[in-house]
Amino acid sequence: QVRLVESGGGLVQSGGSLTLACVASGRAFRTNPMGWFRQAPGKERDFVAAISWNGAKVYYADSVKGRFAISRDNANNMVYLQMNGLKPEDTAVYYCAADADHFYSSTLSSLRGQYDYWGQGTQVTVSS
Repeated sequence: QVRLVESGGGLVQSGGSLTLACVASGRAFRTNPMGWFRQAPGKERDFVAAISWNGAKVYYADSVKGRFAISRDNANNMVYLQMNGLKPEDTAVYYCAADADHFYSSTLSSLRGQYDYWGQGTQVTVSS
């Protein structure tokens, strides 16, 4: 069974930092693009960041550019999201996702439909 499991969420004050982690089991996604999305209450699930299979290319939503950094550790099937300068509007459930259909690809997508596997999410709450 393929699983993506996120961790690292929590409550932080505005301006603070958190690092989210995502570990894959049941299948390695070392050759696939990975992404992070987030969903605030009553809103759509939005793209946050994506990373190519080898980490050479990254892509960010404008709202997090310059504050968040995505990275990966293929040896351990991990993807990370370093979040700095957090704002109350960053409050959401954050989801890790894998694009299982593209191999050795540096084409990154912000579209939910591009991603085939999803984690259960981790809550990030930023207080003002």
